[in-house]
Amino acid sequence: MSAVKIMLWMYVCICVILTAKAQDTMTIRDQNNYSAKQSLSRIEVQSMRVDCKVASRFAHTVMTTKALNTANASQEVFFEVDLPKTAFITNFSIEIEGRIYVSEVKEKEQARQRYESAVSSGQTAGLVKASGRNMEKFSVSVNIAAQSRVTFTLTYEELLQRRLGSYEIMIGVRPKQLVQNFEIVVDIYEPYGIAFVDVNGTFITNELLPLVKKTVTDKKAHVYFSPTLDQQKTCSDCVETLIDGDFFIRYDVNHPQDIGEIQIINGYFVHFFAPDDLPQMPKNVVFVIDRSGSMEGEKMKQTREALMTILSELHEDDYFGLVTFDNKIESWRPFLSKATPENVTEAKEFVKTIQARDMTDINEGILSAVDMLISEKSHSFPDMSMIILLTDGRPSSGQQDLSKIQENVQNAINGSMSLFCLGFGYDVDYSLLDTLAKQNDGLARRVYEASDAALQLQGFYDEVASPLLLEVNLNYPGNAVTDLTQSHFRQFFKGSEIVVAGRLQELETNIFQTEVSANGLGDQFVVEGLVMAEEWDSVFPDQEYIFGDFTERLWAYLTIQQLLDEREKCSAEDKENITAQALDLSLRYNFVTPVTSMVVTKPETKDEDEKLIADKLTEDQREDTTQPDIDYDPPQMVGSAVLGQAVIPQKLYFSSFVDGDPHFIIELPDQKDALCFNIDHKPGTIFNLVRDPTTGIVVNGQIIGDKKVIPGSKMHTYFGSFGIVHEKFGIRLMVSTKEILVSERGKQAKFSWTNNKTLEGLHMDLQVIKDRSLTVTLRNSVKFLIILHKIWEMHPYHQDYLGFYTLDSHLFSSSVHGLLGQFYHGVNFEVSDLFPGKDPDKQDAHMFVKGNKLTVTRGWKRDFRQDVKNGENVPCWFIHNNGTGLLDGVHTDYIVSGLFKTI
Repeated sequence: MSAVKIMLWMYVCICVILTAKAQDTMTIRDQNNYSAKQSLSRIEVQSMRVDCKVASRFAHTVMTTKALNTANASQEVFFEVDLPKTAFITNFSIEIEGRIYVSEVKEKEQARQRYESAVSSGQTAGLVKASGRNMEKFSVSVNIAAQSRVTFTLTYEELLQRRLGSYEIMIGVRPKQLVQNFEIVVDIYEPYGIAFVDVNGTFITNELLPLVKKTVTDKKAHVYFSPTLDQQKTCSDCVETLIDGDFFIRYDVNHPQDIGEIQIINGYFVHFFAPDDLPQMPKNVVFVIDRSGSMEGEKMKQTREALMTILSELHEDDYFGLVTFDNKIESWRPFLSKATPENVTEAKEFVKTIQARDMTDINEGILSAVDMLISEKSHSFPDMSMIILLTDGRPSSGQQDLSKIQENVQNAINGSMSLFCLGFGYDVDYSLLDTLAKQNDGLARRVYEASDAALQLQGFYDEVASPLLLEVNLNYPGNAVTDLTQSHFRQFFKGSEIVVAGRLQELETNIFQTEVSANGLGDQFVVEGLVMAEEWDSVFPDQEYIFGDFTERLWAYLTIQQLLDEREKCSAEDKENITAQALDLSLRYNFVTPVTSMVVTKPETKDEDEKLIADKLTEDQREDTTQPDIDYDPPQMVGSAVLGQAVIPQKLYFSSFVDGDPHFIIELPDQKDALCFNIDHKPGTIFNLVRDPTTGIVVNGQIIGDKKVIPGSKMHTYFGSFGIVHEKFGIRLMVSTKEILVSERGKQAKFSWTNNKTLEGLHMDLQVIKDRSLTVTLRNSVKFLIILHKIWEMHPYHQDYLGFYTLDSHLFSSSVHGLLGQFYHGVNFEVSDLFPGKDPDKQDAHMFVKGNKLTVTRGWKRDFRQDVKNGENVPCWFIHNNGTGLLDGVHTDYIVSGLFKTI
């Protein structure tokens, strides 16, 4: 299994994107059609240096890039940095011709209010995005004058975690051009000694290998990589670079096998505990596997593949169970089984039969596993119990209230076992899994949909496969230490490490007693030790390895991380206090965290510099930013260096509209898909589209038909008029293909479609674009767009019709309903079993939605918001028979007697 083991890693990817942009318009390459070689000479990357110093697992990384604008005109330089999602940025600066612009870390809301204009104008939209599985990309651009130099410097810090017996630093190296002075410098200092250091890289050729310099002594390691210009070239006459890939440094330290490693420096202490030589404890483990329809295909195949390997690696003293769930729960056996070769073989046969089926009942899936573990608890079974949940979706069957699911699971487990949650892909409700894991002494991890998904699953299991201790307590005298980080841990796994940090009550304190107690295999595990502070010079004799008060900063980093985790599982009243503590530490130590923002000063040629705001991504926000932006045309990459972190994600809202014959379309951005259906009924029928009793908003629409039916075809129907009511504001608006009538508190007005017109009322604004659209904005509320489709007046069959679009449906209350309104807050569905349909050009599938199994067809409908004439194709799953099975009830339930009927 060594080939699939996943180490914790710290990633530094050097990628400074330097492009030349003409002063007034586009990039020089676009404007003057320069070749790649010509454009490379415009912005010259003079040096790139990654300087990483690691002292007792705490890493401090500085990336510096210098560039020269060799052109005779002002150019825009783009700086992009990828850095680990677990790291905190501590500083970012830009230097241009001797003037330095330093960023500031502010409280998030204060930064928002102070620089609200920058936020509202969208200037921050691309400042930080997720990048790959474990990275975040920070990017900014500046204009530099002709023949001027710019220097970018970014600093960040993180505590390296130990996984499967090692720490890992990963440096992504993709300059995209030759760099005059290119350096990667990594210095590691570990006071208890370094066990090994391995260095390799995906781009390291036989020619580059001798350039990787590694020096390891007892406590120090130095890695240096600095190829010359000629050594970077792919060939002697080439301008392309060999430096394009990932550079890895993996190491471990000598771990004391008793009390662990404790360091006291400048009034703070840190305690590392990793006794790998203890005997392995047997465990009870239940695997809870999602077999809902969305797991169909490659995901289910990879899950079965991973389970087959994991079952083979169970220790023979382990006990295990298998639970599968969709909207029904099924177990391999209703009890735990010892991992004998015979039982493992039988379990594998069961795994082969797991097929994707219906909905997703996460609540019952977990509770079934809890019941299995609790019912088997006895002296003959080990106390080390865990559940490993794998799901790719959101609750769509059984209990769907997220807070209730969390409450049910926490009450059932009651601290008696750990819950580990694996979320497959980006359609999963990761925040639910993260909270469930944190509330129940586990952790959540995302499994990425890729060819190595099975290896990801196996790699995670490897991390928790070998428990050594249970209920670990690290005890310190209360009169000597304060401000402790977490000091109780439910379990300790082989190859990992427990880290506790704290502050001494008195700076002069240089000795105290400590104890570690836990349950081990057979006996109680108890070790004691006397901790003494050593002189700084004796612990860290070589000052070049040290960066400031790193022990204090390590304590602050760890405290903030744990406070942010605690926020997810505490009561509402405690959350405010915990947030305040995390904020205070983040500001004091200049960390960009989820409670702070970094205000980036961007030099401008105007009188006032531009302010941008960078935030740190949460895992949920990564979901919204990791998908490719199809509207983004990336600049020509002519220089590269990568390191970064921070955010302003775009919130995705549900969009529902009706247009055409009449085609109802429900866009579901969180599921990256859409549903659609048609309504066929006789002309003159009025349907309720939206009804929200809380806000008092009602929208009804009346359908019209063709002037006459084309011989041999059916009657086509469309919406010809809409009635919009806001009962609380006394508003009635009637929109037809001929005119627009509005009444507000007794005041009436009439418009035609033949002129541009804007009306600002007390509670409603109207904007007419001639023969095109009407935008209806209800003050401090929702916005609608009605599109007019003009048909040639002499057309023998068709006539003008309307389309109706809701622009911000999230502002409706949870009680909103109607043909469109019932979908404003989303709908859970799963699709599986693709098969050829009646139309050879379209595939059919089975959809599980609202407890129904439907046959649906993959097709396209058109969205006319951007292109009124031709529209834009929207791929969707088409529900047949007037939306039967998707709608609550049937379509005729939504017929009303008048355009302004509110009941």
